[in-house]
Amino acid sequence: MQMTPTIAIHMSAAITAVVLGPFALWARLGRTTRPRLHRAMGYAWVTCMIAAALSAVFIRDFQLPNLAGYTPIHLFVPLTFLLLYRAFAKLLQGNIQGHRKSMQWLYFSACLVAGVFTLLPRRFLGNLIWSNWLGWV
Repeated sequence: MQMTPTIAIHMSAAITAVVLGPFALWARLGRTTRPRLHRAMGYAWVTCMIAAALSAVFIRDFQLPNLAGYTPIHLFVPLTFLLLYRAFAKLLQGNIQGHRKSMQWLYFSACLVAGVFTLLPRRFLGNLIWSNWLGWV
């Protein structure tokens, strides 16, 4: 698989979401809350998550085990949209704790767990890191 514009958009959005996520979550923790920072980082993070999920739909791989080019990692796309919907529904209901938990789950599952799967040796980013940059595989 080669670097395409779709993959570049997806990687940029996903890496930015991984970096911004802790800042958005941290801005509402502790005694000093930072609602403006939390909201700004949150909007940026949600935008990156939507961009990453939408671009993932257009990335298909027929070499790995797949169904019509969609590999098991593509299951994170509906999960992302489901958890985003749930998080904002909880927020509109005034359930801040539910919103917090949904966003934490979304960051953990769609950013961290999916990120670990992208580092597998046969995936594009994993191949780039392990074979080309480090020369291990």
